[in-house]
Amino acid sequence: MENVLLFVAILILLELFEAYTQRAESLYGVMENLYVWYKKSIFALFLIHPSFYFILFIVIVTDILNIYMIFILVFKIFDLFYKIELIKTIFIKQDIPADLLAMLEWKIPSWFFLLGVVLYPPLLFYALTF
Repeated sequence: MENVLLFVAILILLELFEAYTQRAESLYGVMENLYVWYKKSIFALFLIHPSFYFILFIVIVTDILNIYMIFILVFKIFDLFYKIELIKTIFIKQDIPADLLAMLEWKIPSWFFLLGVVLYPPLLFYALTF
C-alpha cells in the first residue's frame, strides 16, 4: 500500500509538471508551447510528458496490466500523438481546416490543465489496488 501511495503521489507531481509546461490562454498557445519543444527534437517533446514513461515504468515493475492501466496508457498515447498531429497540421503543413482554426482561438479555463491530475491518479490507484 505504501508503494501505491508513493506511485500516485509521484504521478500527481508529474501531471502538475505537464500542466505547467502546457498551460496557455488558448489551444493555439498550448500548441505553440509544445511546438517549441518539437522544434528542438521530437524526443524533447516526448521528454516533457514524463508521466507516460512513469506509467510504463509502473507496468513493468508491478507487472500489472488491468483495464484501469490500459485506460491510462490508451489516454496517454492518444493525447501525445494527437498533439503531434496538431503540431504537424498547424505549424508544418500549415493547412488548417476552418473548424480547427475556430477551435484554436477558444479560451481555455485554467482548471482545464488540471484534468490530468484529477483523472490519472485515481485510475492508477484503482489499477494498483484492484
